[in-house]
Amino acid sequence: MKTLIASITLALVALSAQAKDVIIDVRSPQEFAAGHIEGAINIEHTAIAQEIAKTGIGKDDKVQLYCQSGRRSGMALDTLKGLGFSKAENVGGIEQARKTLAKK
Repeated sequence: MKTLIASITLALVALSAQAKDVIIDVRSPQEFAAGHIEGAINIEHTAIAQEIAKTGIGKDDKVQLYCQSGRRSGMALDTLKGLGFSKAENVGGIEQARKTLAKK
């Protein structure tokens, strides 16, 4: 019985440790409130380095960034890459992000 419980516990830990997909809208809170991609979280590009650690997002998680045009998400991407987020990507502006993320 102890072996079974230990095996189940290890399996649960392994599942929770798997990388996840995260969508981050790096626009202002006002822009986010006016409309955003479903499931996205809002972290302004100027605060991404300070705020990402508070979210529980891991450096191996797939992080997809977008803003209005792609410029701010590009800056946020540079910041995250510098922090060691190996699977971060800029999916561009919100319209491009909607098309890209809808395909998945």
